[in-house]
Amino acid sequence: MDEQELRKQAHDLDVTVWVGKGGLDPVVEEVSDQLADRDLIKVKFLRAAQGGTTVEELAAELAERVDATVIETRGNTGVLYR
Repeated sequence: MDEQELRKQAHDLDVTVWVGKGGLDPVVEEVSDQLADRDLIKVKFLRAAQGGTTVEELAAELAERVDATVIETRGNTGVLYR
């Protein structure tokens, strides 16, 4: 599947993981479990999680930790694919 098709699929997805002030560590296992069940998920990065970094940086780090690919980031939301 190409990136454009994945973006279309992601458009109708609901956010299923929220990253808060605890950062990425508390959600890594949950994201990995969700990606095992379905290939595409949306992650919301709350402002408290950003702490001087960008959503793009956080999404890239999370994707690296769970062996996934960042399809897109928009606003405070990222879409991951495995």
